[in-house]
Amino acid sequence: MTDSNAPLDVLALYKEAGALHEGRFLLASGRHSPYFLQSTTLLQYPQHTARLGAALADKLRAANLTPDFVIGPAMGGVVLAYEVARQLGTRALFAEKDGQGGMLIRQAFSVTPQQTFVAVEDVLTTGGSVLKAVRAAEAYGARCLGVACIVDRRQVTGPLGGYPLTSLLELYFETYLPSEVPDWLAERELQEI
Repeated sequence: MTDSNAPLDVLALYKEAGALHEGRFLLASGRHSPYFLQSTTLLQYPQHTARLGAALADKLRAANLTPDFVIGPAMGGVVLAYEVARQLGTRALFAEKDGQGGMLIRQAFSVTPQQTFVAVEDVLTTGGSVLKAVRAAEAYGARCLGVACIVDRRQVTGPLGGYPLTSLLELYFETYLPSEVPDWLAERELQEI
């Protein structure tokens, strides 16, 4: 068990939870990777989720971001959005697939013009899902203050889609287009996730 008072070692949490996998994985982006971080395995442990949510909330406060709500893309960002919002003392929302390639926010959630928000995601590879959640909230006139994630896997640093990005860990694993998979990786069975 990880000492909750020790400095946060994000990769150690993934390993401890059995959430760091090695093989050949088809990512949501369509790219192939020899590693996969299964955040749902990690976030099933409330003690880990609380530490990650607190660390992200601390970083958002340090950046002077005080949102009216936190939003995450369903399904992966729901638990994390809730915990970050809880730590910030605000509301948690989620956006879900609209069946047309975008995302929408259910009518049960109230989003009004001029409200501010932060969008959260567990692991960023391209940022596509979290940016769809951002657009869903912006469709109501809300303003995105920034994006936060546990792990930033992008090969580039800096903003995401023009929004400030906060992450707990930058960890780049080489990924490949299906037509560019090297022989050593092609020998492994492809696992869709």
